[in-house]
Amino acid sequence: MNMEKKCSFCGLPIELGTGKMFVRSDGTIYFFCSSKCENNFALGRVSRKIEWIRKKVKKIAKKKPRSRKKTE
Repeated sequence: MNMEKKCSFCGLPIELGTGKMFVRSDGTIYFFCSSKCENNFALGRVSRKIEWIRKKVKKIAKKKPRSRKKTE
């Protein structure tokens, strides 16, 4: 079963066998890739306002090639 999870805070993919799962008493499940993400989430910070997350996402976006539609 190869299920790729995404971090609930930064949105980056979590490698298999790493990360942490947190379940609230109401049944909501959160996945975190690092303790840094977990702590920022607990402090109530908004991920889109944090600079290091923006840099990580841009770096990953540059690595992935875009697929273009062919027009005739």
